[in-house]
Amino acid sequence: MSAHESMEHAEHAEHASGSNRKIALLIAVIAFVSCAIGDAGKGAQTESISKNVEASNLWAFFQAKSIRRTVVRPPPSTPSSASGPLATRPARPRCRSRSTTGRRPRRAIARRPETGEGSEQLSERAKHAEHERDEATAKYHHFELASAAFQIGIVLASATIITGMIVLAWVSGILALAGIAVTALGILSPHLLHLH
Repeated sequence: MSAHESMEHAEHAEHASGSNRKIALLIAVIAFVSCAIGDAGKGAQTESISKNVEASNLWAFFQAKSIRRTVVRPPPSTPSSASGPLATRPARPRCRSRSTTGRRPRRAIARRPETGEGSEQLSERAKHAEHERDEATAKYHHFELASAAFQIGIVLASATIITGMIVLAWVSGILALAGIAVTALGILSPHLLHLH
């Protein structure tokens, strides 16, 4: 092998080494962003589950209050057209201590705006929790799609090093940009695309 051929071979190896370093840097950046997006996706998934439980609890509380209000409500008054011993029997007055400590007035059961546990407040809180759940679920789906794009990008960039086909690195970079765009869309407007 001549000195000129050896020099060309060394330059080619140096050029390939520099190209491989750039690809390795691309892989490292994509892997870092993929890891961050994966963590954000897990956080969104946890928030979605938490808000789902919260909404379920609030609706259950709302239903329990509705049932209690129905059960506690006194029956409608009937005209005293009954005959027999019940009609002539005088009504006994309630014991004062029982009426003040045993039951709350109906209005207090139906509405408690000071504690936020009234029927309307519970309904609003449950609807708000459902909205937050849907928002977190939509974000989670965007983050999962972006994470898949990053992982495919890493595989293609790795294949570039083995095959030497630079076009794979370009496709990898395009997938990484697409993943970033889907992530941004998930953060800013998660309901624009319906991914579930």
